[in-house]
Amino acid sequence: MRYFSSSAFLLFVLVGLLYGLTSTAQAQQWEITSPNQQIKIAITCDAQGIISYQLFHQNQLVIQPSTLHLAIEGKEGLDKNWKVLKKNTTMTNETWKPVLGEQAEIRDHFYEIILHAENANGVKMDFQFRAYNEGMAFRYHLPKQENLNYLVVTAEHSSFNLTQDYKAFWIPGDFDSNEYAYNETMLSEIDTRNIDLNNGIGFKGPMTPHRIQSPVMMKSKEGLYLNLFEAAVVNYPVMHLEVNPKTFQITSALVPDALGKMAYVQTPFHTPWRTIMVSKDARDILKSRLILNLNEPCAIAETSWIKPMKYVGIWWEMHVGKSTWDYAGSQNAQNQSGEGHGKHGATTENTMKYIDFAAKHGMDGVLIEGWNVGWEDWFGNWKDKVFDFQTPYPDFDLPKLSAYAKSKNVKLIMHHETSGSVTNYERHFHPAFQLMQQYGYPAVKTGYVGRIIPRGEWHDGQYMVNHFHWTVEEAAKYQVLVNSHESHRPTGYHRTYPNYIAAEAARGNEFNAWSVGNPPSHETILPFTRLLGGPMDYTPGIFEIKMSAYAPGKKEQVHTTLAKQLALYVTMYSPLQMAADLPENYEKHLDAFQFIKDVTMDWDQTEILEAEPGDYLTIARKTKGKDEWFVGAITDENARNTEISLAFLSPNKKYKAIIYQDASNAHWESNPKAYEIKTVRVNHKSKLKLRLAAGGGTAIHLVTED
Repeated sequence: MRYFSSSAFLLFVLVGLLYGLTSTAQAQQWEITSPNQQIKIAITCDAQGIISYQLFHQNQLVIQPSTLHLAIEGKEGLDKNWKVLKKNTTMTNETWKPVLGEQAEIRDHFYEIILHAENANGVKMDFQFRAYNEGMAFRYHLPKQENLNYLVVTAEHSSFNLTQDYKAFWIPGDFDSNEYAYNETMLSEIDTRNIDLNNGIGFKGPMTPHRIQSPVMMKSKEGLYLNLFEAAVVNYPVMHLEVNPKTFQITSALVPDALGKMAYVQTPFHTPWRTIMVSKDARDILKSRLILNLNEPCAIAETSWIKPMKYVGIWWEMHVGKSTWDYAGSQNAQNQSGEGHGKHGATTENTMKYIDFAAKHGMDGVLIEGWNVGWEDWFGNWKDKVFDFQTPYPDFDLPKLSAYAKSKNVKLIMHHETSGSVTNYERHFHPAFQLMQQYGYPAVKTGYVGRIIPRGEWHDGQYMVNHFHWTVEEAAKYQVLVNSHESHRPTGYHRTYPNYIAAEAARGNEFNAWSVGNPPSHETILPFTRLLGGPMDYTPGIFEIKMSAYAPGKKEQVHTTLAKQLALYVTMYSPLQMAADLPENYEKHLDAFQFIKDVTMDWDQTEILEAEPGDYLTIARKTKGKDEWFVGAITDENARNTEISLAFLSPNKKYKAIIYQDASNAHWESNPKAYEIKTVRVNHKSKLKLRLAAGGGTAIHLVTED
C-alpha cells in the first residue's frame, strides 16, 4: 500500500484536496494524517466492497486492517458490496469554552474524511473518520433516503484488530452494572469466569467470558499506550467489547433491548463515535479532550445557574450502619404504634446539624437521602411504583428545613432513588422538579439500584441511555443540576448539557464501607477509564478509615491513607465534590479538613505531571480566574518517592505551598490516619520531593505571597 509523505500530505491540505489512491481496478484507498503528522489512518474499500481501516502511530502499525459493518434489519449484505461514490475532506481548528471544566479553553483540531458510499442493495451510508493528534475517531452516518426512514439496528461489528497482546485494565461486560474493581491482565488472559463477580453488587446482567466494558486502557510491551472508548452516545446503546484472546481482535458488542434489538432510529442518523487514543506517554491520554470535542456544543442558552458545588450529606452514616434510609429504622420493622425506632437518618433534627456544619465550614450544599416515603419496601421487589418523589417521612419537615437552609446560605440537594422503576420516575418528573423549585433545591442525585422497569431493559441499553439524557434535559428546564448514580458511564454529554454535573457509573468509595472494598490501585486507573467520559461523583474525603470504629470486629476499611483521600479531590475531576465522611470525624481533624474546604472544583488549567495506570498519578490544577494551584499525587499499594517540578507556576512570583502528606510511618492498612502538614516557600524554579506511603498520597495548596 502506498502512503503520502508528510510534505506531500501538507501540500494536499493546503490546496484543500485529498485524492483517493487505487491499487487495483476495483479497490479504493484513502489516507488522512493528524495535524502533528504522528497519526495516520489508512482506509480501504476492497474489491469485494468491504470497508476497513488501519491506524499508524509514528509510522508504526497499531491497528491492523479492521472491518466496519452496521447491520440493519431487513437489509442483508451490509458487511460488503459497498462502492464509495464521493468523499469530502475538511480541516477544523477552533477553540471553545466549557461551562465547567478542567481547563478554561479547549482546542478542537483535526482532519476529517467522509466517504459517501452505496451498497449493492441500495442502502446509502457515510463512513466518517477524524484524525487527531492523540488518536482517531470514526462513526457511521445514514442520510435520509427513500425506503429507509425508520430502521432497526440489529448489530454493530466495528473491529479493532490489535497487533499484539497488550496488558489491559478492564472490568467485565455486565449490561446492568459497571461497579467492579479493575482487573489488570494481558488480553490473552481476559476471562470473566476467573474473577470474583460478587464484591457487594446486588444485580448483575448477562455476561460472556470475553466481553468487557469500554473504555479499556492498554499498554504494549514496548510502552505504547492504547485506549478504546466511545463518544457522544445519544439515542443508541452503550458499546461493550468482545475480545478474542487468541488473535487480539476486539469487536464492538452493543447492549440489546428486551427483544434482542440494539437500536430503533430514524434517518438521518449517526452512531456514536468509536475512539482510539494512542501515545508513548500515558499523560497524553489524560490530557486529551477528544471525547468532549466529539460531542455537540452546549444546548443550554443561559448557563449562569450552572455552578460547581461542594457538599456534605446524610449518606455515609447509612453505609457505616449508624442510621438507615427507611423511617422504621430497619426494613419492615416498626413498633406497634407505627413509629420509627430512632435510627432514621433523614430527620429534621439531623438535617439541621448537617446544615449547621455546612454553613460553619463554607460548604455549598447538603445531600439528604431517605427523606421520602417508600424505603421500607424498595429494594429488589421489582415494583412499578415505590417512590413518588414528593411525600416526605413524618419526621422530615420539608418547609422548615428549606427555610433553615436558606437562612444559613446553604443549598439542599434532592435525592431521587428510582429503584429501577424508570416509567414511574418519568411520570413524576415534573411534579418532582416543581417541588425542588418550590423549596429551592438546585441539584438532584438520582439512583437506579435494581432491575430496570420496563422489564427486560438494561442499564446500558438504548432505552436507558435515552432516559438518562431526557432526565438531564427536563431538569434543565427547571435549572436543576443532575448527579446520576447507577447510570451508564458518560461519554461527554456534559458538554451538550453541562447541568449533567456528575455521575457515579463506576465503583465508588461506598464499596469500602461494606464489601472487600476498592484496591489501592483503583483510583490510579479510573482517570484512564471512567473519567475520560465525564466527571465522577466518587465521594472522597473519608477520614475514619476503618469500619471497626463503628462496630468492633468489622474488618472493612477504606484502602487508602487519609492523605490520599485529600489528593483525590485533585486527581478525580468533578465540579461536584462531596466531603463524604461524618461531620464528627472532620471535627477531629480540622487541620486536614482545611484542604477540602480550600480545594477548587472549576479550573483554568490542568497539568499532568506524571502518570502510569495502575501505579501512580500526579496532577496540578489552576483555580479558574485566580493564581492559585492545587496538586494531588496518589500511588497504589506500593510506597513511592518522587520529585515534581513547579515550572507551571507564574514566573517572578513567590508562593506558599501547604503540603498535606503521609507521615513517615503511614500505611493504608496498618496506619492510614498518620499524616503531617507543612508549609514551604517556592517559585516556578522549585522542585518538591514527595513521599507517598503504601496506598497513600499528597495534597498541596499553592497560593501567591506577592
